[in-house]
Amino acid sequence: MNRARTARDQAARRGRAARDARTAGAVAARRSALRKAPARRAARRALWRSAARSYGRCLLAGLLAAPLGLLGMATTPLGRRLGWAWLMYPGRRLFWRLVGRARTEREQRDTAIRDRLAAEEAAADTTAEENAHEVGDRVRRPTHLLPTHPDATRSVEVVNVSGFRFEEAAAEMEEAARTYTPDGAMEILAMIENLPAAMTSVANTFRILAERSDDEFPLEKEVAAGFEDIYAALVAAIDKAEEMGPLFRRVHEADIARHEDPRNGTEAEKGWNV
Repeated sequence: MNRARTARDQAARRGRAARDARTAGAVAARRSALRKAPARRAARRALWRSAARSYGRCLLAGLLAAPLGLLGMATTPLGRRLGWAWLMYPGRRLFWRLVGRARTEREQRDTAIRDRLAAEEAAADTTAEENAHEVGDRVRRPTHLLPTHPDATRSVEVVNVSGFRFEEAAAEMEEAARTYTPDGAMEILAMIENLPAAMTSVANTFRILAERSDDEFPLEKEVAAGFEDIYAALVAAIDKAEEMGPLFRRVHEADIARHEDPRNGTEAEKGWNV
């Protein structure tokens, strides 16, 4: 009987170790993608700008070559008759020369962007390896202390103690938003421009929970991976929050100027009665 139980315990430990290894690999992949997300996002934007610049230069090449193309309708037959190649198809030759130069410069820019991205990703990996406080691959499950099968003779007492209650803090934030009465639109602008910092604090809450779930709490690695997913989603929300401030300033530019750059002083600006 003891031999059968020992074999069962060993099989359970091997299964748990294999499951933990798979989960750890998935967590490491998501963690790596999260670390590299800002650099990859910046690289995508740089590549988009490079492509837009190249297409703009191609359009400009077409506009510049069009008059020469019209001129070439007269010079090309003459050049063909005289055997002078430089008189033939001037618009076409100018267009492809400018387009070729634009494509070459785009390839050079794109190569530099990708090289910079590779360097930033390598630096992020190096920093993660040197950071001892990142979500803990260094902590291993104490399998020798965990039962592999339930003990029916042992009763479990659940003790409800006070501690971290995220739902209460979230409910307070919700109630504050519901009852918020700003003194003016500039106060709303200040609130919006502080949103990225607030969202960062909320995201860090789940990052810390992921770390402690993996390092300290007696939880499966899937739980830490779930907190990691929430953290990644909130990091994406931070990017949207960072866009809110410029958006607010753009659509309310004239209104904001009355407060930040009043003509002849704040009192004089009130003469518009707005």
